[in-house]
Amino acid sequence: MLPAADGLAELHTHLGGSVASDILWSLAHEQGIALPVKDFWEFDALVTVSDPRGVPSLDALDAIYHWTELIQSSPLAVERSVHGAIGGAYRSQRITTLELRFNPMKRNRGGERDLDHIILAAIRGLDRARLEYPQVRAGLILMMDRTFDERQNAIIVEKAIAWADRGVVGVDIAGPRPGGTRYDYTTVQPMVETARAAGLGITIHVGEEGATGAEEIGEVVESLRPDRIGHGILAAGDTHLMGLLREAGIVLEICPTSNLLTKALPDEDAVRATFRSFIDHGVVFTIATDGPEMMGTHLRDEFELLERIGALDADELREANARGHAASFIPERRSLETLIRG
Repeated sequence: MLPAADGLAELHTHLGGSVASDILWSLAHEQGIALPVKDFWEFDALVTVSDPRGVPSLDALDAIYHWTELIQSSPLAVERSVHGAIGGAYRSQRITTLELRFNPMKRNRGGERDLDHIILAAIRGLDRARLEYPQVRAGLILMMDRTFDERQNAIIVEKAIAWADRGVVGVDIAGPRPGGTRYDYTTVQPMVETARAAGLGITIHVGEEGATGAEEIGEVVESLRPDRIGHGILAAGDTHLMGLLREAGIVLEICPTSNLLTKALPDEDAVRATFRSFIDHGVVFTIATDGPEMMGTHLRDEFELLERIGALDADELREANARGHAASFIPERRSLETLIRG
């Protein structure tokens, strides 16, 4: 179904959802984190979407992320998590282009730990994985948060720029909307422009759910001009929005199983209709998992799902995968000889 030579490309996966439960279990115990359960299988249910019917809302998903982010809140845990996520992706799925995203401020215990130490630990994990799996192009995306104030988000962008030469390739924003209301994305416009000017890629979580989600897509396209959008599925069926996305050349990062589990899409018929609408209107996209371990899926499962339900045919799947490699923020790897010569 997919070209074996190139491997797969995964551009939208959260570090908190990409680490196997047994690794998180060990990390929690090594750090002495008090867990609400004492049995591994109860813990597994705590840190994954264990109910096949999914979660009732994104707030319920945030509650799961609370535990994975807490467990990853140390340099040791972040390093091992990044290393494990990259190696696991290559070994199990033959993923050769992988971007991992995470919010460093949600892993420094509210300022207890130094932010640079957290980021550098992620870079050490990245470096170790790239040494062990030289076939993989991997990079890190640092995430701002919709619950943060402007200064906090500005600091995250400052850190992303500072560590750009060590493997940080882009910035994003996600997280719950304060009070569940519409988020004003223009508040992060200065940060986004600063990141863009420094050469970082821009991807924005928007248009996954909510009564104003479609309106927010339009605002993001016009005010932030991102390279990519995380999810963006609410644009399907809106001819005007799809035209904006097509004309701007913005690539959507679509996570089918995640959207089903969070009820962002109600059923497989809606998944199929969403993809066909984007195909028909020239909206470009990649396929991703959102977090394979947390969602109980893998990238090959996503491709198989889409082919089984008639959302995409084999050629369209190959095109989506090739687009993932091409749309990555990770620069092409230079040879060792080139690096030595400078």
